[in-house]
Amino acid sequence: MSSRDLILGRIRAALGDTAVPDVPRAYRPAGSLPADLDLLVDRLVDYKAVVHRGRAVAAVVASLHPGRLVVPPGIDPSWLPPGIEVVEDEHDADAVLTAATVAVAETGTIVLDGSADQGRRVISLLPDLHICVVRPDQVVAAVPDAIARLDPGRPLTWISGPSATSDIELNRVEGVHGPRRLHVILADVA
Repeated sequence: MSSRDLILGRIRAALGDTAVPDVPRAYRPAGSLPADLDLLVDRLVDYKAVVHRGRAVAAVVASLHPGRLVVPPGIDPSWLPPGIEVVEDEHDADAVLTAATVAVAETGTIVLDGSADQGRRVISLLPDLHICVVRPDQVVAAVPDAIARLDPGRPLTWISGPSATSDIELNRVEGVHGPRRLHVILADVA
C-alpha cells in the first residue's frame, strides 16, 4: 500500500457515509472577455512598471540610455537605436530588450516563452533593466486566454512587474530575483 492510498483510506474512514458534494467547475472559459489595453496598462503601472504607448521602440530604448544592452538573436533590428552597445546572450549587461509571447490584462502579467525574440530565460532575469515590447494583438483578457495561447513544453517566464519581495517586516526589496526596473513598450509597430 502506498502512502497515497493510506492517506486517502484514512480520509474515507473519517468521512464515513458522508456524501462528498460535487465541486462546481464552471470556470470562466478562454475567450469570454475582450482584451482591455487600458486595464493592462493600469495593472502594469500598479506593479511599478513604466509603460510607453504610441512611441517607436527604438526611440524609447534610446531614451532609457540602457548601456550594454542584451538582445536575443531574433529581435527586430529596427528596435535598436544607432550607437547603442548591443551584446547577445551575455550575463554582464545593464539592460535587456525582449519581445513577449502574451500579456494578460486582468493580472498585468507578461509571459515570455524563450522564442528567438525573447531569448533564454537568464538574459531577462539578470540585468537591472528589462525593456519588453508587447504588441496589442498579444494582449488577452485573462489567464485562461493566455494558457490557450501558450505551449506548455516551452520554458515560460511569467512577469508581473519588476522583481520585488518583502522581508518579514514587510519592507519591500526590489531586484532580488530579477530586474529592478521594467519598461513595457505597447507598440503597434517598431
